[in-house]
Amino acid sequence: MTATGAETVVRPVRATIAADGATVRRKQGLQHGGWFVAPFLALFALFVVWPLLRGLYLSFTDANISGDGAHFIGLGNYREALKDQLMWDSLGHSAYFTLLVVPCITVLAFLLAMLAHHIEHGTWLWRLCFFMPFLLPSTVAANLWQWLFNPGTGMVNHVFGLETPWLTDKSYAMLAIVITTLWWTAGFSFLLYLAALQGIPAHLYEAARLDGANAWHRMLHITLPMLRNITGLVLALQILASLQVFDQAVVIQDFGPGPEESTRTFVQYTLEQGFTSYRVGYASAISAISIIFFVLIAAVALARMWLLRNREEGGR
Repeated sequence: MTATGAETVVRPVRATIAADGATVRRKQGLQHGGWFVAPFLALFALFVVWPLLRGLYLSFTDANISGDGAHFIGLGNYREALKDQLMWDSLGHSAYFTLLVVPCITVLAFLLAMLAHHIEHGTWLWRLCFFMPFLLPSTVAANLWQWLFNPGTGMVNHVFGLETPWLTDKSYAMLAIVITTLWWTAGFSFLLYLAALQGIPAHLYEAARLDGANAWHRMLHITLPMLRNITGLVLALQILASLQVFDQAVVIQDFGPGPEESTRTFVQYTLEQGFTSYRVGYASAISAISIIFFVLIAAVALARMWLLRNREEGGR
């Protein structure tokens, strides 16, 4: 047999051996990797999966906070929840808050990231200042802005020469929570945008500059398209976080529903039913409804990401 013929026979054998070895190593990696993820899966099942299943069961009962005397009542809690005007009002407040916060925080984070990315002196200081509020606990941020919005001692009215009753008028109460949230949470989205901006190849801007493109054209045709995926991520995360608004809305209003109940959020109403009215079964039904909304929103976000990915692959 010639050398060429021998190589023709040996190469497929070597490829088969290599493939079998890779398969064995992959199986061994999966077996060993399972032990590493087992603690997380156990905690996830204990603190996430089990409470969800337990809450789903309680939503079909008339259980109270003591856990005694729970009776199965079927869909009674769900029928009551769908007719509960206070529940729909609180859901509307959360949706209104989301509509205000999401676009504002996305634009603000992008502008801050652009500013920090192009500043030449004291870059670290600007980045720290933009991100630092996000490190504060929600209660600290809410108490700080509660003091700033105070009509008598707060700085907001004094600095801008206003007499706005931020926390006592339903026309401004939700706006005060929105401003607090923007200042407190914009740093997270700012960090995502900044990392994405640093990942854009510099030669794209250099080529566009040589072709005569000004700063506006470079941002419109290079920066924004390159940030499309990160913008989708920011929008999805902010929508999910805004619909679950609770901490700052409750603390800034001293744990109340706000003027004329204008700032009671969906999560707050759920907790009121469970821990104030002691109706755990009804609160669980409301939580189940919120989970349905969460699944729908997550499905829309995943569908959007899938469409963007297919569009990018089709354009290649």
